[in-house]
Amino acid sequence: NSAMQGVGWIGAIILGGIAGWIAERVMGSSMGIIANVILGIVGAVVLNAILAWVGIVPSTGWIAQLVIGVIGAIILIWGYRAIRGRT
Repeated sequence: NSAMQGVGWIGAIILGGIAGWIAERVMGSSMGIIANVILGIVGAVVLNAILAWVGIVPSTGWIAQLVIGVIGAIILIWGYRAIRGRT
């Protein structure tokens, strides 16, 4: 099973980077490309798990997974800031 449903590992890396970059811009953060990729992938994994837990089966397409990655990454940034305080 892929990190981002239905897009494969290469797709997950590409979409993760884009999702992390978008989340970085939305949240006013400043991270590097590696952090963006990791944040986007982890964000997608987390949000896909949450959606599955509440009984929602997200689409496996590239656009759907990009949106899920962005929202998941934003949630992760928000959570990090809530725990650590904004720097």
